[in-house]
Amino acid sequence: MIRFEQVAVTYPEASAPTLQDVTFTVPEGELCLVVGTTGAGKSTLLGCINGLVPHFSGGRLSGRVSVDGLDTATHPPRELADVVGVVGQDPLAGFVTDVVEDELAYGMEQLGVPPAVMRTRVEETLDLLGIADLRRRPLRELSGGQQQRVAIGSVLTAHPRVLVLDEPTSALDPTAAEEVLAAVTRLVHDLGVTVVVAEHRLERVAQFADLVAVVEEGRVRVGPPAATLADSPVAPPIVELARLAGWDPPPLSVRDGRRLAQPLRDRLEPRLPRPPSAPPADRRPQPTPLPPVLDARGVGVTYGPTVAVHDVDLTLRCGEVVALMGRNGSGKSSLMWALQGSGPRSHGRVLLRDPARGPDAAPVDPSTLKPAEARGWVGLVPQTPTDLLYLTTVRDECAQADRDAHAPAGTCHDLLETLSVGIDRDAHPRDLSEGQRLALVVAIQLTAAPRVVLLDEPTRGLDYRAKAALSALLRQLADEGRSVMVSTHDVEFVATCADRVVVMAEGEIVADGPTAEVIAASPAFAPQVAKVLAPQAWLTVEQVRAALDEGDR
Repeated sequence: MIRFEQVAVTYPEASAPTLQDVTFTVPEGELCLVVGTTGAGKSTLLGCINGLVPHFSGGRLSGRVSVDGLDTATHPPRELADVVGVVGQDPLAGFVTDVVEDELAYGMEQLGVPPAVMRTRVEETLDLLGIADLRRRPLRELSGGQQQRVAIGSVLTAHPRVLVLDEPTSALDPTAAEEVLAAVTRLVHDLGVTVVVAEHRLERVAQFADLVAVVEEGRVRVGPPAATLADSPVAPPIVELARLAGWDPPPLSVRDGRRLAQPLRDRLEPRLPRPPSAPPADRRPQPTPLPPVLDARGVGVTYGPTVAVHDVDLTLRCGEVVALMGRNGSGKSSLMWALQGSGPRSHGRVLLRDPARGPDAAPVDPSTLKPAEARGWVGLVPQTPTDLLYLTTVRDECAQADRDAHAPAGTCHDLLETLSVGIDRDAHPRDLSEGQRLALVVAIQLTAAPRVVLLDEPTRGLDYRAKAALSALLRQLADEGRSVMVSTHDVEFVATCADRVVVMAEGEIVADGPTAEVIAASPAFAPQVAKVLAPQAWLTVEQVRAALDEGDR
């Protein structure tokens, strides 16, 4: 169905090809998972499948890419629209209408599908993706995860033979991600649709793949999932655990992992982690409560008749990393904007305190501060980070961030290098991958060294190495006495970096406690290692590695 023959892609002014000598085939009715580090060329590979590369991206393509027998070099994307459906990393950028139902129908209108067929397909897609209740909703009022599902649905209604998905679950909570992947799997198994997925959260997708394509240094290696991921530079936690335990081939599902895990559990039994309510072994217990830096009481946010946040009480303390979790649309982003001060707040109060000024210093309300002053109190990285990018090069954005924060020259760039190594400083920010743009915005906000750091879905588009770097950076900020809150659906990231987890549902906080206590008890939020090694309370591969190393000494 999809064939690459000695394909190379070189962009203007690039020092080396983004892809080179790529040759592989994806048969009809199979799911191919594309993996690789941030900026490795995954999006370019996907763009070749429907002709976006090079017809719209520019650059030079050599070799041959054919889809269902059609050469993408001689058939532009408009001629492949009924064959290949594509969902990009930013769903909002691909919408052309204002309402969910209209967006689902738009593609079929362009293809001349009869009205009666259109109506049936819209209804089928609404049910397939669980978005029937969003039918009349404006697209811009949806949460990021809801927008992602609508974007996938708008492609599915055209019944393409090939479906290309770029980070399809990046904005989805675990339950919604399972629903979308189950729907995609049904398309593969029942309808013979060929699916190509680029995804960083491999723990969600690897078990469904028929093939895995690893993109590394411009080259692509394709093979069976277990064998290919066994030595891949990026791999899900269960594969990392398999490498540690010596399981060969590595399991890709929790079920298969548990079948192999008993000998490892026996080795770990004498070195069980502390009870979930106790601090993690690698964190020093605090003899006294950490001082609060942000105190919210009775905070509410409404949009017309819709209540997004309902009377929330929340305290953020110095030296603490807090994860804010919950289903899509539960009110997480609205709460973060209310805490930052520039978002709507219908009632309640938010007060900021600087412990360095002493207990008698007057608290401040972030909504009353001027932007320049607020930047040093609360930094927020939004769910759509490109909203904060407005200059023409990465170099200019970093230099402006240094000036705005009155920081030494090079501060922002140094932060950026810790998150995503090797970004071209002369590149236009909108030419970067989604993960690279996110890393740039995180670096810009952290340059001001705010007392409170709020990040809304900061791991979208980041590979495991970049997430480990971000986790280390957030830990460093907390150790410096700052308060960090991360809104995320990425349970593996939460297990690595968070001290505390707050869970929201329908605008209210329904759980608030130590990370191990909250996420290990949840079937939806538990990380892979916790599921494989249950009932033992391990959360990450690093915890297991440290325990085994301690036992070997």
